[in-house]
Amino acid sequence: MTLASQRSRSAPSIPGTVWLLGFVSMLMDISSEMVQTLLPLYLVSGLGASAAMVGLIEGLSVAVATVTKFFSGAFSDITRNRKHLATLGYGLAALSKPLIPLADSLTMVAGAKFLDRVGKGIRGAPRDALIADVTPPEIRGASFGLRKSLDTVGGFVGPLVAIGLMLATGGSFTTVFWIAVVPAFLAVFLLAVAVREPKASEGMRKPAPGFKDIALLAPAVWLVIAVSSVLTLARFSEAFLLLRAGEVGFSLAWIPITMVIMHLVYGLAAYPVGILSDRVGRRGLLAVSLVFLVAADLLLATTESVGFFLVAIVLWGLHMGFSQGILATLVADTAPANLRGSAFGLFNLTTGAAVVVANLAAGLLWDGYGAAATFVMGAIFSAAALLALPLLPRSNRNIHHP
Repeated sequence: MTLASQRSRSAPSIPGTVWLLGFVSMLMDISSEMVQTLLPLYLVSGLGASAAMVGLIEGLSVAVATVTKFFSGAFSDITRNRKHLATLGYGLAALSKPLIPLADSLTMVAGAKFLDRVGKGIRGAPRDALIADVTPPEIRGASFGLRKSLDTVGGFVGPLVAIGLMLATGGSFTTVFWIAVVPAFLAVFLLAVAVREPKASEGMRKPAPGFKDIALLAPAVWLVIAVSSVLTLARFSEAFLLLRAGEVGFSLAWIPITMVIMHLVYGLAAYPVGILSDRVGRRGLLAVSLVFLVAADLLLATTESVGFFLVAIVLWGLHMGFSQGILATLVADTAPANLRGSAFGLFNLTTGAAVVVANLAAGLLWDGYGAAATFVMGAIFSAAALLALPLLPRSNRNIHHP
């Protein structure tokens, strides 16, 4: 028997539920990106919003989603049903989409964004816990990498569809927003009809936990969450990439191509990196991701060339592909089955708070000292985050739960 045939026999295939959840994420992300790509401009040009108001709406939306993720994850452990919560979350997000083209005031748009972010907050932790529930430990990295790859398809398909529709309709925002409703409701239909809640594993047959039990998560889980938050501090919002694109010479119409390229690289990298992490471990690949981020930050801080800027965007996408799926996999590796939802909720809560802090610092540096200072700060934090990696478990094979 050859080595290849032995490996094919020993490695199980990715469960169908993971593929379905990946396609659900992809459809919803296509819808969301079609809206998000155009919404800031629509708010300013169509509804007369100020830049400060746009920032306030976005900031409050992130805060709502971050807090909701924590409670949703814990509730999925208590109720022992991940699918229903995930369906509720995706359903609320879908219901928010038609409110955007119907809106005639900032208040209505803010309400739609609030509903969308509540939905995002509800669905994230139960969905990721469900992936961990159905996936054998030896292919967790591949499963989370696949989900991330399919999700990021929406990150480049959505903006491209929005650009194409704007050109085809002569700049009709409302037409694009109405068409974005279709993939959102397709996502909910696919989840409701095709995804099944798995049978309870041995870990899930333990007594249902309460909120007090979250504090009893193993030290390995808390270490993963803490280190993930440090790594997240090193990476601020991609909105700063869009601002930098304008500075290096992109015309307004072509600035969104930045996100298309970044998400394309991210999506192409996440799945193979997940497979590799199952074979060689997680920590080394996370270290590589931070090297990519340092290089991207230094290029973004110094270059005035469109070509080098695009190289930096590719490096940023590689960082995302080498890190985001692995961080989620580490949570699944370390959390016991009956507390996975809570662990993912805490993970999302702390990393979300880190993003807010990183964005605030990046914005203050940008306003006070320019783009170079923002990206130099990112490089310094990225290098410092390397020092935290030895705290992570060396391999998923070293994690055992009673």
